[in-house]
Amino acid sequence: MSHVLFRCRLSETTGSLPHYWEHTVGSGHATLALRADWQQQLRRCHEELGFKHVRFHGLLSDDMGTLVDERNVMRDAFFNADQVWDFLLSIGMKPFVELSFMPTALASGNTTVFHYQANVTPPKDYNQWATLITKLISHWVERYGVEEVRKWFFEVWNEPNLKAFWPSTQAEYFKLYRYTSQAIKKVDDQLHVGGPATAKDEWIPEFLHYCEKHELPVDFVSTHHYPTDALGSVGEDTVTQLAHSQRSILRKWAQDVHRQAKGKPLYYTEWSASSDPRDTLHDQPYTAAFMVKTIMEATGLVLGYSYWTFTDIFEENYFPVRAFQGGFGLLTLQGVAKPAYRAYELLHRLGSESCLVDGLHETVDAWVVRGSDRVTVLLTNHALPRHPIATETVEIQLSDMAKPVNVFVERIDDDHANAAKRWQDIGAPSIPTPLQVEDLHNASKLVRETIPWTYEHGTIFVELSLLPHSVAAITLETMQTAGSQNRE
Repeated sequence: MSHVLFRCRLSETTGSLPHYWEHTVGSGHATLALRADWQQQLRRCHEELGFKHVRFHGLLSDDMGTLVDERNVMRDAFFNADQVWDFLLSIGMKPFVELSFMPTALASGNTTVFHYQANVTPPKDYNQWATLITKLISHWVERYGVEEVRKWFFEVWNEPNLKAFWPSTQAEYFKLYRYTSQAIKKVDDQLHVGGPATAKDEWIPEFLHYCEKHELPVDFVSTHHYPTDALGSVGEDTVTQLAHSQRSILRKWAQDVHRQAKGKPLYYTEWSASSDPRDTLHDQPYTAAFMVKTIMEATGLVLGYSYWTFTDIFEENYFPVRAFQGGFGLLTLQGVAKPAYRAYELLHRLGSESCLVDGLHETVDAWVVRGSDRVTVLLTNHALPRHPIATETVEIQLSDMAKPVNVFVERIDDDHANAAKRWQDIGAPSIPTPLQVEDLHNASKLVRETIPWTYEHGTIFVELSLLPHSVAAITLETMQTAGSQNRE
């Protein structure tokens, strides 16, 4: 165990910290948005974590009933989609609309993806596809008003660079984008449309070149990445793949795409600690540390960073049955918060001014963020699987700050805010009882703990230990904060 020192002079010029990670969050499948438990969990995420938009697959698939062929008569029905949008707007959220997948009535083939058999082939008639898009967008403009729909985002398809989602060519996707974007702008030229929604940060230069050549609108660039992309070999488990990776790889890739985007707004509409929907790392403090580090390092590179996903109510390959089964979600099926959920909770409380921090360590990172009534020191101790990591003693020195009235720490690690560990302790019940769920809720909570500190000549000294794969947020409250709490 080593001694790590970080220093910050609070009087120095700060940079802005927009909460871009709250712009959008992912979900799995459009029909899930009609479930009461899905809606309850999303409402909670919006209220506690600040998410503003939600994105999911399959809005145009047959199970949403958007367009069906009834005895050679095309019948469109937007009722189910409207129910989803009505709910989102009622809780103060908006859709990040992924225009997928292909209604069977328009499909050129029979290739499908996922257990719900979403058709992923190009349209057999692009004019019919464009007509559907125009009617759909026009309906929403009429129902919700053009000023509201101008606040939404329309993304064309999902991961067309993967054969699983687009068993055709890049040129064919670009044709789909051309017809779709023109159909959207036909309704209103101020609506936001973008793409290419690719996996692995691919196709960005080619996509923008095509759009520029054909004078097509691109209001934003979107793509996806996971740290397991292009790593390891076929058949390797996630831990082995991640062991081949490198620290801060997502920041490097985001920097590359930021340059490729040539100044256009960049939105990552999927990312997570791994791309495996059964990876138990998603349930563990490892993902919380990885997520905080990744988000803080992407500041200034992207305008939205949509975590995949907010809930384990998810059904790409099958609907899960176990309480903790490695699902992508921030919340389990029963709504128990995973460590990554609590990490988002800590991030949501941060202020909007990022301060310069001096200090360097192989696994420990520190950020100091200033708000109107508090200063937060955010710490992570993170390494990739099978890379060296140990418990570290961390000392923080904050200069040029008035003496705080309250200092506390909140932790996420093996012993704190770790419901999965508690679940194992009680026998790992596949379907917990209501009493067990309440127990897990309690185990998941962040706990404010007092922490020793000293104050000398305008400098605050704080010291604490960080377990491997952990997050710690040290909050220093001013008199203004204490007064507001007393009034409550």
